[in-house]
Amino acid sequence: MSAICPVCNNELEDGANACSHCGFRIMGATQSFKPVKLDAGEPAAMRPLTQERVLRVVRGPQTGAEIVLSDGEMVMGRDPHCDIFLNDMTVSRKHATMEMGPKGCIIRDANSFNGVWVNDQMVDACILKSDDVIQLGAFCLVYKER
Repeated sequence: MSAICPVCNNELEDGANACSHCGFRIMGATQSFKPVKLDAGEPAAMRPLTQERVLRVVRGPQTGAEIVLSDGEMVMGRDPHCDIFLNDMTVSRKHATMEMGPKGCIIRDANSFNGVWVNDQMVDACILKSDDVIQLGAFCLVYKER
């Protein structure tokens, strides 16, 4: 059985010390798990979003990736435990937070080293609109509401 990357869930090549898809460095053995199967009659764990919100990576190590945002607060950063993992040294461990709520999506700088840029303006906090361009270190992301 081959190993699975704990960050992006892609299959790892035998003997690889890093994931070829997301770049996550593998240190030692990776713990495997089996997904939980839900019965058809069980309710979903999370209520569905009334509007889907996504971030699309347009520049950086994960170009082309699309991240579906969930309700509540999500932490973005270089730490693999972040909700949105951005694996690059130009991104702080805990770089920013995104909070989805009834008023929209708010991005906040978490006292990062390189700052949060929205549409070429450095911001401490900003309410995002569809097609806003966010830059966190080497990553350039486009926020979309569908």
